[in-house]
Amino acid sequence: MIDVLRLITSIMNYFHDNLVLLSRHLGLHFNDKQLHFFVIGLLGIVLFIIVNMFFKYLVRYSLTAISFIYTFTVLVVLVFAIEIGQKITGRGNMEFQDITEGLWGFLVAFAIYLGFVFIARGLKKLFK
Repeated sequence: MIDVLRLITSIMNYFHDNLVLLSRHLGLHFNDKQLHFFVIGLLGIVLFIIVNMFFKYLVRYSLTAISFIYTFTVLVVLVFAIEIGQKITGRGNMEFQDITEGLWGFLVAFAIYLGFVFIARGLKKLFK
């Protein structure tokens, strides 16, 4: 897990350093806070537009799909936060396997939920 975080950190540092150099080369001289403001703002709005278009497409077929994607995304953030918290506090071991097992737990629980939904719908149609 620590190796994965180091890889992500080195990728982010690479982009950060090159963005700082580019802004200086263009004569902009943004400080770190201003760069965060512009980069995250731009990244966020591009991501929002893509996600919004995708969700508009999905909602035609299933609101459940959107709920699943949102829930899964929140869980990814949550399990990473838990593991990072364990590393920082020393209460438990920070392991990537814990993240994957936790997310698999949600996927299995969701599959069981869908099974019950399909059975309930089938019984409802059968008795109508």
